[in-house]
Amino acid sequence: MKTKRAMMLVSTDPESMRLGASELLENLKEALEAYQLQDEVDIAEISDIERTNILPIVVVYPEATVYGPVKPGDARYLVEEHLYKGRVAEDLLAPPKQLTGQIGSLRAHKGYNPSEQRIVLERAGRIDPENIEDAIAHNGYEALGKVLSEMPPEQVIDVVEKSGLQGRGGAGFLTGRKWKFVRAAKGEKKYVICNADESEPGTFKDRIVLEGDPHVILEAMAIAGYAVGADEGYIYIRGEYGHAYRRLQHAIEQAEEFGFLGKNIFNTNFNFHIHLHAGAGAYVCGEETALIESIEGKRGEPRPRPPYPVTRGLWNKPTTVNNVETLANIPAILRNGAEWYRSFGTPSSPGTKVYTIMGNVNFSGVIEVPMGITLREVINIYAKGMKPGSVLKLAQTGGSSGSIIPSSLRDVPMDFESFRKAGVSLGSGALLICDQHTCIVDLVKVLLQFFRFESCGKCTPCRVGTQRSYEIMDRISKGQGKLEDLDTLQNLISEMERASNCGLGQTATVPIRDMLKHFRTEVEAHIQLGSCPTGVCEMMAIMES
Repeated sequence: MKTKRAMMLVSTDPESMRLGASELLENLKEALEAYQLQDEVDIAEISDIERTNILPIVVVYPEATVYGPVKPGDARYLVEEHLYKGRVAEDLLAPPKQLTGQIGSLRAHKGYNPSEQRIVLERAGRIDPENIEDAIAHNGYEALGKVLSEMPPEQVIDVVEKSGLQGRGGAGFLTGRKWKFVRAAKGEKKYVICNADESEPGTFKDRIVLEGDPHVILEAMAIAGYAVGADEGYIYIRGEYGHAYRRLQHAIEQAEEFGFLGKNIFNTNFNFHIHLHAGAGAYVCGEETALIESIEGKRGEPRPRPPYPVTRGLWNKPTTVNNVETLANIPAILRNGAEWYRSFGTPSSPGTKVYTIMGNVNFSGVIEVPMGITLREVINIYAKGMKPGSVLKLAQTGGSSGSIIPSSLRDVPMDFESFRKAGVSLGSGALLICDQHTCIVDLVKVLLQFFRFESCGKCTPCRVGTQRSYEIMDRISKGQGKLEDLDTLQNLISEMERASNCGLGQTATVPIRDMLKHFRTEVEAHIQLGSCPTGVCEMMAIMES
């Protein structure tokens, strides 16, 4: 895989644009092409630079070297000196006394390359997903051949564990450790399950992988099967993903024909078969035990835990359940090694993360960037900034069950450890970017409407808690709430977190928790003033005569 070794950030705020930033940007791109560096160096814009007398500026990562002011005519010299010859262009350096404020925060990323680095999406969009020969020409099934011919199962697990790969479904559990538990579990029959039930609102990253590179999932599942001692696997795919289902079915048939699945793979005694199972639209089946119940032909309801699937999973056999993004990392890790993978991201959260970007920004879509990037960087570099007239108010990570993050946390590194310390969660990777016109009460009400509808109803804390929470938020949105309702909400979420049977009831509390923690004043305005500060909620308070 061709990785980006550097990134250039160019300031494109109004003052920089007045001083020639647009021409500078074009000249830098031409210079990169002239030195044949366009595939090694990313170039991006940043528009929220504070007013300073060194504009336009250019920041080069991973050194975090700040140049400014940089004129359009300096572009070729800067590229030649710093990126081609590998030495600092001393005469273009910004004065140290100017490196404060927002520029100082950009310098704080020294040693970090925010460029989009594709591991999960390495082949998506580059190969014909319906032609296995195209996948093979781009390293497809190379890792599987390597592990079957050179590595015992224990070594495969050791490499995955040393890579630090954490589950990308939101929990962040170490993948290698999960595989180790399944391998150590008693029983001759074991299973591998790929959780492709991507039903989190706003999340479509898994679909991009399944439709763009289905063979990476098949290869990863076979490797997982070899590592844990399983000869059978299931892909539980969202029922609405008809196109992805057909591509996976075709990929399985091709892989069996080429001897990459089935019996005696790569002329060894390893056998592995993969089955497809389409869900029926239940959000709760994204929870691994509900998913297992569904595969078994039962109603999709979560099981009590313990026991966990690693010891008693599918048909009570040891089972590893990994989501699409997690598995898509496996072949690259086995081809390139644990240390290579750790060269991306942060020490506590290695690798990359795939995000879907939506909301009040100029670009919506999918990106794959190193773990540890900040929300500010995502918005300014990849989402091309907020829409005209929009100011960041909050972002929701991970779909309905993700955290609601205020703008004050936009510089917290987006990795498992940093987010945990900040009291928020990374979730599945859906980023909903909201501006000042978003009402927190309306947003949380909509989320609770979703949760009360999707609750399977098995446990009382979730079934009743989501309904009661919605009713309270509905009253508040109409100006009919009371301050005591906030205490009731706090008590409800405490009980739901403690007593709900699965993650749905537990994470349904997250939007309420974040609302009360970060936006309580706005909620109280709905109650005490009978008005919605953003003008979104239709106030229907009953006024006393």
